[in-house]
Amino acid sequence: MRITVGKDGAFEVDDDPARIDRDAVWAFLSTDAYWGTWRERAHLERQLNASWRVVGAYRTTDGALVGFARAVSDGVSFAYLADVFVLPETRGHGLGQALVQAMVEDGEGRAFRWMLHTADAHGLYAKYGFAAPDPMYMERPGHTPRPAGG
Repeated sequence: MRITVGKDGAFEVDDDPARIDRDAVWAFLSTDAYWGTWRERAHLERQLNASWRVVGAYRTTDGALVGFARAVSDGVSFAYLADVFVLPETRGHGLGQALVQAMVEDGEGRAFRWMLHTADAHGLYAKYGFAAPDPMYMERPGHTPRPAGG
């Protein structure tokens, strides 16, 4: 799946896992992602290798990765959306929406129960049906290691 996004086709979204620039994903998640700077590179590699699906957003002029999303799933009924980001310099072109659309609505998981955690993007995810959990949903929070000095 490959779709063009933005003015004049400046970007594209693609779900080819071989195209993901792992160094670019690591560069953002290890320094700028409030939810994931505790990770080590080996953790990210394990997460990418175990992901059910990954979607990247790319600048069409040079193919550079400028956005990313991944999901874990049983492939049948539920999925967890994680590590969604768009580089700051490329925000405002609809890439966040395109990543979530591709992952949640345009893939094999469109009928799944989707879950995620976010501190600041509730409006984006609400457009795709995400809401506070129902009374049957429970969660056991994990212990997130903190980086040294953090």
